[in-house]
Parts: sequence; structure tokens; C-alpha cells
Amino acid sequence: MDALVQELDTKLRQWQPDIAQQVRQCLAEIIELADQDALDILRSRIVEQEVLDLIDEPAETWSSMAGLQ
Repeated sequence: MDALVQELDTKLRQWQPDIAQQVRQCLAEIIELADQDALDILRSRIVEQEVLDLIDEPAETWSSMAGLQ
């Protein structure tokens, strides 16, 4: 068995059930995208989420980044 698969199996048994379920859902999505040769879509989603996270940051974070404090 691949070392990554072994580590995943171990972690899925160690994590809280809700965390393990979220990981399973993410992996299922990655497998589906890989089967469709569409992993580049996943990368786009990650970048999009990073941008949304930056937009959602509090205003004081933006002020400190700009040196306005």
C-alpha cells in the first residue's frame, strides 16, 4: 500500500468524525476532478477562496498592511 494511503487511513481513524467526513468529501471531489482531467478547476477555486478570505479580513488588517496605523 502506498505510504500516503497508509497515512490517510491512520489519520481518518484518529480525527474527529466530522473532520474525517470533510476530508473524505474533499478527496472524493479531487478524485472526480482528476478522473475528468479537470484538476486545474480545483486550483482556480483555491485561488478564488484565498481572494475571498482576503476581502473578508477586518479593515485594521488592511490598514496595518498599508502602514496606516
